[in-house]
Amino acid sequence: MTGQPLSRRQALALLGLGTASVAAGTVGWAASAGLPTDRTRLRPESGAALRQPQVLAGRDGLLDVTLTAAAGARLAGRDTSAWGFNGTSPGPTLRVRPGDLLRVRLANRIDQPTNLHTHGLHVSPAGNGDNPFVTVDPGGSFDYAIAIPADHPAGTFWYHPHHHGTVADQIFAGLAGALLVDGGPDVDLPVTDDLVLLVTDTTLDGTGRVVPPVPMTRMMGREGELLLVNGQHQPVITSAQGAVQRWRVINGCTSRVLALRLVGHRLTQIALDGAYLPAPVDRDRVLLAPGNRTDLLVRPAGRGSYPLRAEPYDRGGQSMMGGMMGGGPASTGPATLATLAASGPSAPPAALPPTPPAPRPPPDPVVAGHRQITFAMGMDGMRGGGMGPGAMALTINGRTFDPDRDDQTVQLGTVEDWTVVNTSPMDHPFHLHAWPFYVLTGAGAARSGARQDVVLVPARGSVRLRIPFTDYAGRSVYHCHILDHEDLGMMATVNVRG
Repeated sequence: MTGQPLSRRQALALLGLGTASVAAGTVGWAASAGLPTDRTRLRPESGAALRQPQVLAGRDGLLDVTLTAAAGARLAGRDTSAWGFNGTSPGPTLRVRPGDLLRVRLANRIDQPTNLHTHGLHVSPAGNGDNPFVTVDPGGSFDYAIAIPADHPAGTFWYHPHHHGTVADQIFAGLAGALLVDGGPDVDLPVTDDLVLLVTDTTLDGTGRVVPPVPMTRMMGREGELLLVNGQHQPVITSAQGAVQRWRVINGCTSRVLALRLVGHRLTQIALDGAYLPAPVDRDRVLLAPGNRTDLLVRPAGRGSYPLRAEPYDRGGQSMMGGMMGGGPASTGPATLATLAASGPSAPPAALPPTPPAPRPPPDPVVAGHRQITFAMGMDGMRGGGMGPGAMALTINGRTFDPDRDDQTVQLGTVEDWTVVNTSPMDHPFHLHAWPFYVLTGAGAARSGARQDVVLVPARGSVRLRIPFTDYAGRSVYHCHILDHEDLGMMATVNVRG
């Protein structure tokens, strides 16, 4: 079905065709969509105080909510036709505890099929659980019932749509929200503020409509011109001198890798992907692939203002595309996400609070199987996603996604090692639903020592993962978390059988 992996020469040849179609086609596309053709863009409101999304918390073992996906969310301080849950982007923050039942009625009031993924939760993928194969048609609804296990780790997770073919469009339009599991050792972490920072990006025209990507930008993975935190543009995070804040940073961007740096500070990282690290780590920079989350302890260095920046990161497109295409990887950073503003009387800095010990990984198990998963980009006849013959094929083990095919069959209760190989000239974040993994080998930043659910596989590189397929049988998916790539076919199924 697919051809050879993409070479630099082929990429440049594709660029020659693609940029010509972009140059010739953008005006026609914009006119046909009724959008401005002069690159008129929304002017954001910047510098407001950081707002926290509405919190919906469980009680007596139950969180029962309705999430309505609809147009009309306010972004960057402006009224827009972007999409949100319950009228806002991001949607409400859902707070549950281990052992809770999370019931969500998802009501679809947008013009595309949708569904819901509780990203990072170790829960059942079957039936009305965290099931990526559910389809909620426009005007319809679906009732999810997701049982949080009693031993589920406390941490930072998130929710977003996961209907194949429309995931990137819907998250780029604003559909995302934080999902926090409380309890456990978290209760002993004394901080002055516990803040959600859900980072998204989008592009809005002068009338507040979301600008869709051209085909070449989808192939590279779109990056929006507006980089937002909790739907705000460059908000201000206020703090007293000497105070310690917990920042729960979620990379909800469709494609952008966030290389985070707080000017004048080191960031104390205590968790990744909802799991505590074996020990806190002070970092000058924290790297988050799309879908990754991190928990940081931040103590102002003194009175003043300190930008939180997303630094430049080349995920493989700059050398190949040379910045010729707007909205592609070459457009990454630098950008100011937010500003930490410390004020108040001078006081000696408080000591960072002790962080809870991370659960120890299980002893070396009997590994029941070894598999190789290959991410590839080829130049052969992709017919899906509207790209047309002769365009890019985005594949896993040589095939594009088929929801009716079992790509991997695994025995429940076993542990397997998977080597994820990336033969392409771009980084690809690997994400597995329902069953978190440990990174055994790979890029240094990827080996956290804690369970993860997203890992960045470098261009022409590989990572080796250990995956305990425990607790839940059922079918789910693994995929590239550059969400345009997922929609274009870089996704596969796994069937865990009891």
